[in-house]
Amino acid sequence: MSRFEGRTGPIRLGMVGGGQGAMIGSVHRVAARLDGHFQLVAGALSSTPEKAEASAREVGLPEDRTYTDFTEMAKREARLKDGIEAVSIVTPNHMHLPVAREFLKRGIHVICDKPLAGTLADAKKLAKAAEASDALFVLTHNYTGYPMVREARARVAAGELGAIRLVQVEYPQDWLGDVPAPDNKQADWRTDPARSGAGGATGDIGTHAYNLARFVTGLQLEALAADLQSFVPGRRLDDNAHVMLRFEGGARGMLWCSQVASGTENALRLRVFGDKAGIEWRHDEPERLRVTPMGGPVSIVTRGSAATGPDAGRVTRIPAGHPEGFFEAFANIYAEAAAAISAARTGAPVPAGVTFPTIADGVEGVAFVDACVRSSKRNAGWVTL
Repeated sequence: MSRFEGRTGPIRLGMVGGGQGAMIGSVHRVAARLDGHFQLVAGALSSTPEKAEASAREVGLPEDRTYTDFTEMAKREARLKDGIEAVSIVTPNHMHLPVAREFLKRGIHVICDKPLAGTLADAKKLAKAAEASDALFVLTHNYTGYPMVREARARVAAGELGAIRLVQVEYPQDWLGDVPAPDNKQADWRTDPARSGAGGATGDIGTHAYNLARFVTGLQLEALAADLQSFVPGRRLDDNAHVMLRFEGGARGMLWCSQVASGTENALRLRVFGDKAGIEWRHDEPERLRVTPMGGPVSIVTRGSAATGPDAGRVTRIPAGHPEGFFEAFANIYAEAAAAISAARTGAPVPAGVTFPTIADGVEGVAFVDACVRSSKRNAGWVTL
């Protein structure tokens, strides 16, 4: 039985990181409150005391639930009768392990931003901590929350594409196409190996692309060959990667991620081709799934239409024609987490259909980055995860 047995109403949520100037922190807060499943009641929003306090005031946290140290927060919240039941971790990558460990060992559920950790060693340590805890661990690979991504996954699983032959996934951006300004804190930590980890673009967005391909196809990776570049002079981490993929069963793939692709903003795209049909999903048109049967007419399946199935339907919020996007997809991950946490209050099983990225997905994502770095050092030689 959960230590939160008897709790009712919204899940009392804490947050570590995500203070002033942190885009992803505000995204998590919007996603958490969109459906009313969570109530943010505590936070250590920055490691700088003044910033932590100012950030807490901005989001309406009371002074007695505002912390400047995450360990103090974990200890005190675990003792409080109305303490937090879950915590969102939205810090730079190198802090995921120490922060998550403090809450997991006190039975507090963790919702962690990706990638799981900065290094594979840390990811494995975090997996052990999660295994030893009775708390849930949710990783926010938010693109798996889009209804038409769920639709694509269901169609692959139902065999509509036939035997999968080819998987093409790409995630280009251009925001790191030059040396960033000194005050660009988001760029600063993402290009710092000590805080970001072994991967630059591969860790920041390559893990999203890899997770999306795995989520939709269900294919297990056999080996990869990666060619990583750091095009911007002086950059210590990769800002572009071309990765060849070999999947078990014979399917082949290609993953491209870049943060120096001039003129692109957030151009995530997945294409999967089987011996019967192909599908394509694009982040800039998230409500449409392009289906291409072998020798047949191309069809466009839209979110909320009669052509979609129950997997897409259960994460569809509003009628077709009213656009849903990034915040809603992110909120779907939080809603799935809420369903699992609510079930844990009574020891009930997770409701059927509830799906969210787990600690295992996180370890695999960091292993993907580690393999890419190893492969590139071997002149793009083939390696396993």
